[in-house]
Amino acid sequence: MGRGILDEDSDMSAALNILIYFVAGGLVTTAIVLLEESGHRLLSGFATLMPVFTLIAYFFVGESRGGKALSEHAELVLAGTLVAWVPYMVTVIVLAPRVSIYKAIGAGLLVFFACALVFLLLTQHFRWFR
Repeated sequence: MGRGILDEDSDMSAALNILIYFVAGGLVTTAIVLLEESGHRLLSGFATLMPVFTLIAYFFVGESRGGKALSEHAELVLAGTLVAWVPYMVTVIVLAPRVSIYKAIGAGLLVFFACALVFLLLTQHFRWFR
């Protein structure tokens, strides 16, 4: 059986959403870098601290899945932030003055991915945040 016109519209809508996500994320990242490079440290710091990627994602998650799904996802992200993001930042803080920035960030990412993987495996196994 052939694909109907609604399927093609749905595919186009999904492709357009992905393009919007990509552009929105790129614009935010570019703005943060430009603010930092132009000496506007307060603004770049504020923009970096803002949960811009989460904010953008939550608009789309809320639209596509509703408020209950958004609330459950926010709980997951809050717990995951404590479990993975905090150790990542502590690793970068401790290592950056002692080793190259690339090694500090790399080590921080390894810590982040390890903590996030364990956390997500546990949430899946125990069915938390559903």
